[in-house]
Amino acid sequence: LHSYCFERVAEFADRPCLIDGATDRTYSFAEVELISRKVAAGLAKLGLQQGQVVMLLLPNCIEFAFVFMGASVRGAIVTTANPFYKPWEIAKQAKAAGARIIVTQAAYVEKLADLQSHDVLVITIDDAPKEGCKYISVLTEADETQCPVVKIHPDDVVALPYSSGTTGLPKGVMLTHKSLVSSVAQQVDGENPNLYFHSEDVILCVLPLFHIYSLNSVLLCALRAGAATLIMQKFNLTTCLELMQKYKVTVAPIVPPIVLDITKSPIVSQYDVSSVRIIMSGAAPLGKELEDALRERFPKAIFGQGYGMTEAGPVLAMNLAFAKNPFPVKSGSCGTVVRNAQIKILDTETGESLPHNQAGEICIRGPEI
Repeated sequence: LHSYCFERVAEFADRPCLIDGATDRTYSFAEVELISRKVAAGLAKLGLQQGQVVMLLLPNCIEFAFVFMGASVRGAIVTTANPFYKPWEIAKQAKAAGARIIVTQAAYVEKLADLQSHDVLVITIDDAPKEGCKYISVLTEADETQCPVVKIHPDDVVALPYSSGTTGLPKGVMLTHKSLVSSVAQQVDGENPNLYFHSEDVILCVLPLFHIYSLNSVLLCALRAGAATLIMQKFNLTTCLELMQKYKVTVAPIVPPIVLDITKSPIVSQYDVSSVRIIMSGAAPLGKELEDALRERFPKAIFGQGYGMTEAGPVLAMNLAFAKNPFPVKSGSCGTVVRNAQIKILDTETGESLPHNQAGEICIRGPEI
């Protein structure tokens, strides 16, 4: 995954890669690639072996990207968790995933008390790590020349996000290097990419990176395409609009609750958001009325929806309005199936394929699965 995402890094070496919306600190593509290798070396020095698991218990932050990509270089697996989970939820996921290292903020260390009896190393990204924890510099300032060379198979797991599924507690979803590379390629590669990102783009990253939508369709796709990613720790409409105006955001991946805030608030008109060319919504369906209201706020932007699920890595369908050479679309549609994948709708009782406009079970196959 890391080799694929950084394959064209020489083309964009000095261009902005990650922008911290809270501090304005900007990292170039060359810096991000280097720090990823440093993190890999640091993980190895701490004893993390290939195939072992790192948990990221973090809100959106620059360090999330560094550790995720560094773990890929190490041949390790990253499981992502919502820092607002209750202690028992975090402990259950960490134990089920077999996490050896947890990277978090000092404010969340107290939630890890249930894991004290387990051999888990905690690393904090704050300036003042809690007692017994290490500071993130053990990773980000490690000697990259000491990074062990590992042979990674395409079917090796690289990410272990947890999905609520349809019943019961969240379950780990094993996403391989092949599945994530395939999913990103289905979106941003090719002569007419379905999701047209380019090196002049600034992509808003306000959706949580611990969710596969933001991790894949924002961070990984931006890395591959050479676009800058503007990271916001949490959504606040005023701050979001200020950053969009300041950095001339061109792509805004959002979800229906954010759309609702934007369409209902009178302050949107006070900001220059004319740079936005694409607004993409996912994670839940968006009604036609909200879609139309959003278009009034961003008359120059192309708007559309996508559909996916964590188990599919996650993108299954995407709006063709986002393509380099776009196709006409209808309001309310989540688009068409991504390239090199197949979808069919089955009758749950008979197992037969259903015709258009019939409800049934969605079945998909493709290299991203």
